This record gives sequence, structure tokens and C-alpha cells, in this order.
Amino acid sequence: MSAEHRREVRQRVFLKGQIRFNNGASSMDCLVRDLSATGARISLSETATLPEIFDLYIPQKDRTYRATLRWRREDGIGVTFEDAARAAPAAPEPAADVSALLRRIAELEAENAALRRLLTGMAQGAPAA
Repeated sequence: MSAEHRREVRQRVFLKGQIRFNNGASSMDCLVRDLSATGARISLSETATLPEIFDLYIPQKDRTYRATLRWRREDGIGVTFEDAARAAPAAPEPAADVSALLRRIAELEAENAALRRLLTGMAQGAPAA
């Protein structure tokens, strides 16, 4: 078992991302697998050398994080976010937590509906076996 070193629990996600460095001149696609306010776990399809600090852009959230590379393994990398590390974590208000959860549920329901439509379309277009 591995020891947990994070201050926050990361939420499991499956988000497309883009790592940008060299003042935007270099970039590579990635997959964000875990995400919190202070960091993320990222899967890469390429085995490229990354700088210690880079920008992580997540289109679905329309947000760019300044990320610092913390660890690298065969299955991905771990990063912390620069802005979150500087700021002391504020205690969330219970009402904000509920509204954030409701918003996330609505996002997930919309994603599920889109995936169902895609699967239905694929099933209708598939030849009979």
C-alpha cells in the first residue's frame, strides 16, 4: 500500500487535457485521470520529456492550471497546481458544496445522455451479426 500525501482527495475524472510549455510553442495531449483543487494525475500517450513547470489546459473546464511535476511513473505523472499551493485552503461553505455537487450531477447526466445517444446511433448503424 502506498501512503497518501495529499491534503485533498482527488476526484476521479476522465478529461481531455493539453500540456503546454516553451511559451506555448510546444504542446502534447493528455488525459486527466484524478483532479483536485491542488493537483492532478495525468496519463500521457507520449513518452516525452517534460519541463518541471508547465501549463495544463482542460478544455471541458475552460481552465489553465500552472502545474509543477511532482512524480513520474509508467502509468502517468502527478502534478501540483501553483496557485493552489500558494493560497491557504479556505473552508468550503456547506451551501457551496451542495450547489457544486448538483452542478456536477447535471454535467454527468448530460454526458450520460450524450453517450447513450452515441451508442444508440452506433447500434442502429451496426450490421446484424
